[in-house]
Amino acid sequence: MSELIRVKPTHDGTYTVYRGSLALVSGLTRLQAERYEASIARQQRGLSPLVGA
Repeated sequence: MSELIRVKPTHDGTYTVYRGSLALVSGLTRLQAERYEASIARQQRGLSPLVGA
């Protein structure tokens, strides 16, 4: 089973993407974080990261 991927806001107004308790990337705008989250989710499902791009 895959670990949960989520986006959380930080104190400075940027966003961080987590996989489980591991921070994957931080300092993003909300849009960037949501796109990154979607890309990781597609990869976990075995789809090409370029599908729907």
